[in-house]
Amino acid sequence: MAMPLCLRTLRLSGATRLLRTAPVYRLHTAPRPEASNTATVSHSPTSDYGLDDHDEVNVYDKNPDWHGFSDDPVQDLRNMRVVFFFGVSVCLVLGTIFIYYSPERGMRDWAQREAERQIKRRQALGLPLIEMNYYDPETLVLPPEDK
Repeated sequence: MAMPLCLRTLRLSGATRLLRTAPVYRLHTAPRPEASNTATVSHSPTSDYGLDDHDEVNVYDKNPDWHGFSDDPVQDLRNMRVVFFFGVSVCLVLGTIFIYYSPERGMRDWAQREAERQIKRRQALGLPLIEMNYYDPETLVLPPEDK
């Protein structure tokens, strides 16, 4: 629903006229003609890659609602819809749901519940909440003392 409103706003503001007149450059991918062995051919660095022999093509003449995915209007519209479906629906919506409902990292809730259980158990037994020695000193194996 927001996309047609944005396009309507662009059309009313005249921004699409600027986009339609902007030249779009396309590189030629046709094979270069073979040079004979006797002729001397000078190569420029840009002609080897087809960078200097390009045509100006305005795709807005053929497709005024061009989205930039393809020169064919039907394929361009289909590709735009597929990209936005996966980009918005799948990545943003399902990604957010996955992160929100994923298990907790760090086990903070479990540590809080376990601490409350230990406090209740120690209070029921009449023990202090915190002892002076965390481990029983009689069960600790210490290294021998150097003499």
